[in-house]
Amino acid sequence: MSEQPPFYINLNGTLTDISVPRVMGILNVTPDSFYAASRQQSGEAIAARVRQILDEGGAIIDVGAYSSRPGADEVSADEEMRRLARALDVLRRTAPDAVVSVDTFRAGVARRCVEEFGVQIVNDISGGELDEAMFDTVARLGVPYVLMHMKGTPQTMQLEPRYDDLMAEMLRYFGRKTEQLHELGVSDIILDPGFGFGKTMEHNCELMRRLGDLRVLGLPLMVGVSRKSMIYRLLGTQPDEALNGTTVLNTMALMKGASILRVHDVRAAAEAVRIVGAVNMQTK
Repeated sequence: MSEQPPFYINLNGTLTDISVPRVMGILNVTPDSFYAASRQQSGEAIAARVRQILDEGGAIIDVGAYSSRPGADEVSADEEMRRLARALDVLRRTAPDAVVSVDTFRAGVARRCVEEFGVQIVNDISGGELDEAMFDTVARLGVPYVLMHMKGTPQTMQLEPRYDDLMAEMLRYFGRKTEQLHELGVSDIILDPGFGFGKTMEHNCELMRRLGDLRVLGLPLMVGVSRKSMIYRLLGTQPDEALNGTTVLNTMALMKGASILRVHDVRAAAEAVRIVGAVNMQTK
């Protein structure tokens, strides 16, 4: 694990150190997530998943109600909020003090989740591209913002994505977006390079290989490769067989400076953080 600068994010007025990498556990409340085992529909299943994430070492629970898999169906804002409200109500009754992020690209949905359910982080796959009000909304809410790189939309992103220079384009994108956010007063920004979002297998491999290049921006990195197609298509398997590959890539990401791992399998990721951290300490 490369040595991390001191990264802090403001959660409800408390500075939280993420210099030691943290694990974000995924709580899907969609009927069509690409990884079937991650879909949680009933109140009992949602509560059980919340407890599992925390018991296995998750520091953040990321709740999403709109599947962003390639070619996913559109979901209305009302339906997305209905799903989220139900899940967040269960979550807050199960674990009132948990740190929660909401996975949404809609400013209105983000605002309601923060104001009505005390969500502490907004995780936007579109970097403000799918809702022009998002940046202003996050600035008013005063919460940390996960800024992700995606080319296109969930419906179009995998239709032959092309880059002249992947990393140069991503650095320009993040540079421009972070400048806009800083001008609005948003200081707690987490960068997500968006593995699998508008990127081919070759792009994903290059991105992992050069992930450390993004550290020049001086912001914490979040990596989400959990059970994605860059693993199971390469190996000729399925998402439910991709845990080992996920752990390999999570370990590589930690060694290149990732601050947050967004995962389905929290225990495996938390163990990777501990092992890589221990080895890193022994080699100093």
